[in-house]
Amino acid sequence: MRNFLEIDDLSPGELSEVLDLARRSDVPAVMAGRGMALLFEKPSTRTRNATEMAVAQLGGHPVSLAMAEVGLDTRESAEDLARTLACYHCVIGARVFHHSTLERMAAALSLAGVEVAMVNLLSDRGHPSQALADLLTLGDVFGPLAGRTVAWVGDANNVCRSLVLAGAMARMSMRVASPLGVGLAAEDLDRVHGLGGHVEVTHEPRQAVAGVDAICTDVWVSMGQEAEADQRRADFQGFTVDEELVSLASPEAVVLHCLPAHRGEEITAGVINGPQSVVWRQAANRLAAMRGLLWWLAAPS
Repeated sequence: MRNFLEIDDLSPGELSEVLDLARRSDVPAVMAGRGMALLFEKPSTRTRNATEMAVAQLGGHPVSLAMAEVGLDTRESAEDLARTLACYHCVIGARVFHHSTLERMAAALSLAGVEVAMVNLLSDRGHPSQALADLLTLGDVFGPLAGRTVAWVGDANNVCRSLVLAGAMARMSMRVASPLGVGLAAEDLDRVHGLGGHVEVTHEPRQAVAGVDAICTDVWVSMGQEAEADQRRADFQGFTVDEELVSLASPEAVVLHCLPAHRGEEITAGVINGPQSVVWRQAANRLAAMRGLLWWLAAPS
């Protein structure tokens, strides 16, 4: 089985296959009699519900585990935990602080010759299952995505990194507007370029959203950044997705936010609750995206 640690672990063709499966209603029981372990080093609402329901719809059994139950790298090493969970499950998903934890678990399984897939449910490097849901949502609205333009406004974080990579794979034009010091790294841009894509980077939100088909944003203060909250709110002044900013986009533009949202900070209540918001469709598509991914991973070759 393949691992899914970052969105570009898939080829563009494989990404299309996963999205096609996510859209299908004739869901087979490809996980019947098998389980998926879900490790949560960080709490989750959408990821846990979407993944548990996706496993159930595919005929499998999800087992969710909090860190207090497993003691990741305290009571038991990540490597030993991966080997143990592989005794019971065909897929292991983990939502972690450090991407290296996922890599260590995947490496332990590979070295042991264990054919169990590792799935990234969020790490500091990326949120690839969210990117799948974002592409599904944009496809629901626009149909074919090639040639569409998407702007990200705010922190160029893990969610942003996965989305710009996915956008390159879907042949969309990407723009990212972030304050100084929280933009995409050169390594991120190199990966996008390696996929044949391009990202326009700016510190001016108005420039980024001009005429675009979609605007995406996320919270300014993520889990683990609470001590920096006041400084980050000051740094991000002027990056709120409000009605004036949205008015600069295409008249048919939509607004995405991966949630949870802080109304009045990264997005206004009027925008997220307004007619151009597809946030709740985006949240619902987390289930479809995970179902398509697990179907693709677990189906017999």
